[in-house]
Amino acid sequence: MELEICVDSVESAIAAAGGGADRIELCGALSEGGITPSTGLIRAVREAAGIQVYVIIRPRGGNFVYSDRELDVMRRDIAAVKTQGVDGVVLGVLKPDNTVDRERTSELIELARPLQVTFHRAFDACANLTEALEDVIACGADRLLTSGGRPEAAKALKTIADLEQQAGKRIRIMAGGGIRIGNVRTIALRTGINEVHTSLSTTVKSTAYDGGADGKDLHGGFTRFVVRRDDVRKFKSALREIALEVRARALVQ
Repeated sequence: MELEICVDSVESAIAAAGGGADRIELCGALSEGGITPSTGLIRAVREAAGIQVYVIIRPRGGNFVYSDRELDVMRRDIAAVKTQGVDGVVLGVLKPDNTVDRERTSELIELARPLQVTFHRAFDACANLTEALEDVIACGADRLLTSGGRPEAAKALKTIADLEQQAGKRIRIMAGGGIRIGNVRTIALRTGINEVHTSLSTTVKSTAYDGGADGKDLHGGFTRFVVRRDDVRKFKSALREIALEVRARALVQ
């Protein structure tokens, strides 16, 4: 089973790689749900991590309906990251009616080639996931990240299983959204997926800032998200055990 870790710093990228992650989704501003990271961060992570790096292409937080100017930013960002030696990009564009914008998404995917492309959890905002999956496949994406239309994958097991079956070998389905070591076995066995996306992040608050003399918590007290190597290692070990269990069940059948 493949493990993708979402990170927004060099330190977290190194921890993810050291813990055995197969791939990194590199973002900026995870507090905003992840936006396109800086060129400097991309380059530093590419040099330090030593595993596959996928870069999110998202010009801002909020919804996934983008203006022409925002689409131009996304095109420029794709062109820029292609020069940084990354392995893939993560993107998604919707229409105002919560359907996949096939024309714009297809354009961005074509522009991203030969990089791999993951369609991200914009998918989960779609009104009809069955139709949306066909749209994503038609756009040419290699992988779909989904929580089954719910905030957490563990609450959408049947939906994810149905998507996995519908996809067949046309696209890889990766489950994400609230996945932790305590629920990943159930998610994997009940859905049939073999790729998992998680942040495994720990919230860390700066000890060098106490809110100032007036007690105001400026910028959230400089809270940040950190991935710890041991957490990744334990999670990856759990995935190996799940893979062995799946193989054993297949032999019995």
